[in-house]
Amino acid sequence: MDSLKQTKFDPIAIRADFPILTQTIYRDRQLVYFDNGASSQHPQAVIDAMDDCYRRTYANVHRGIHWLSEQASAQFEHARLRIREFINAPHNNEVIFTSGTTASINLVARAWGDANVNQEDEILLTVFEHHSNIVPWQQLAERTGARVRFAGITADGELDLEDVKSQLTERTKIVAFASASNVLGTVVPVAEIVRLAKSVGAMTVVDAAQSVPHDVTDVQAWGADFVAFSGHKMLGPSGIGVLWGRQEMLEKMQPFMGGGSMIDQVTTEGFTWGELPARFEAGTPPIVEAIGLNAAIEYLSSIGMNTIRQHEHELVLAAYEALSKIEGLNVLGPAAEKRSGLISFTVDGISPQDISILLDQKGVGIRAGHHCAMPLHQHFGIKASCRVSFYLYNTLQEVEEFGILLKQVADRLR
Repeated sequence: MDSLKQTKFDPIAIRADFPILTQTIYRDRQLVYFDNGASSQHPQAVIDAMDDCYRRTYANVHRGIHWLSEQASAQFEHARLRIREFINAPHNNEVIFTSGTTASINLVARAWGDANVNQEDEILLTVFEHHSNIVPWQQLAERTGARVRFAGITADGELDLEDVKSQLTERTKIVAFASASNVLGTVVPVAEIVRLAKSVGAMTVVDAAQSVPHDVTDVQAWGADFVAFSGHKMLGPSGIGVLWGRQEMLEKMQPFMGGGSMIDQVTTEGFTWGELPARFEAGTPPIVEAIGLNAAIEYLSSIGMNTIRQHEHELVLAAYEALSKIEGLNVLGPAAEKRSGLISFTVDGISPQDISILLDQKGVGIRAGHHCAMPLHQHFGIKASCRVSFYLYNTLQEVEEFGILLKQVADRLR
């Protein structure tokens, strides 16, 4: 597990580790990247680790009895070990490599949901879920006849715990929720939701894509049954994610993807599946991506997750101050003191897409749209919003300049 490590933190110096951030765009404007909630950038250490594997040690893993395969297999399994430590999981074989958070949640919906959910059951989500934590459960409901329900939020953008309690019944089979909203920045009391779900015997799935990259994660303290997250939001490559599941849960699940690696024996009469984690890793896994994710975790750990969290909090406070000076700007979600490192907002009478386009012409990359959270935007009666999301390489100077540029853009578009 990544401990409470603290180091001297200098985001300006850290930026030098990220080649993509050193470039200029649009008439020599320095690139400002505020779309980290979608995907983060990659330090040279991650690029080098993946490059080195392709150059010196790449081969398929767990299959070849030769030097290259043994080297690649060792690196691949070391990545699994390092991830287990990073999230404080009990066992290496509970760490399943997938292609991302979406694939991880779909794995649970198929391998656990299809076997355990029926038309008498209910699945409880929250209204601020990402589509990847809505659609797989809606598909499960279509297959089984179960009902999907949604817990609401309070006026200040917090998860409505009273509504959660009121919707939990003996029919609730699954409670699936994000540890932090990718739109509102709302930080959810995961352990408390898990405790409430367990009080009615429900299984729990945590979409941790927006929290694992930004704070210390302890899956044992959370107590959930499954936790999903992605590499590309935490300095790692795209195409790789993690499903952590409690061993006793995973051992009872049948694989829903068949092929190589996931089997024990195959005959013309049938097959038997393998042990964990291979059972859920059919085919050639994301070998180089796992090695890159390991390098990303080493990089994050060298700084310290508490340090990163504190830095992002300072950026959010500064952004709130800057945004408060813009007439007609509406921030979605809780107060700065209660949110993760992102802010979504609208400006009265101005299209979020127009704001994003003009900011881009000034070298600032933000997000505009529904952020794969259409039900939440429908809740607010809007179709889209702007989102700025921060990470360890963003600076206070960038935030201050962003505030000035945003005011100029808003004034121009009025």
